[in-house]
Amino acid sequence: MEPVSDNARLLGYAGLLPQAAAFVAVLKDGPEKWTALAMAFGYAALIFSFLGGVWWGRAMAMPRAPRWVFAVAVLPSLIALALWFPWMVGDTWPGPELIMLGALIAASPLIDRATGFAPAGWMALRWRLSLGLGGLSLAIGLMAH
Repeated sequence: MEPVSDNARLLGYAGLLPQAAAFVAVLKDGPEKWTALAMAFGYAALIFSFLGGVWWGRAMAMPRAPRWVFAVAVLPSLIALALWFPWMVGDTWPGPELIMLGALIAASPLIDRATGFAPAGWMALRWRLSLGLGGLSLAIGLMAH
């Protein structure tokens, strides 16, 4: 198992802090709750899009990357945009959308494994971070109802 640097581990876990802060803010039933919900959706969508960029970059760096990776790599940004649409047109938001984003983020390491971009040491951290962010997003989405 290839070790993950302390810097990558520390910064990776620090990346959970914005969603943890949104979770705490959503627990309060004041005017900041709506802002926290919007922040939670925005952060989850941003990170999900970032994961697509990671998949694209890793595929570009591999001479024999599976051809389907490029199509899969653009999906997170398109999905995040589609999940934002209900808010833009005034429909119910963001509970169901956060639940969907949370589930997709939690499952996203499966793409890494399927593409072969899954060094063992990195995958352990990747699963923890994805389950952490995905779980927080799911919980916030459930509290939005």
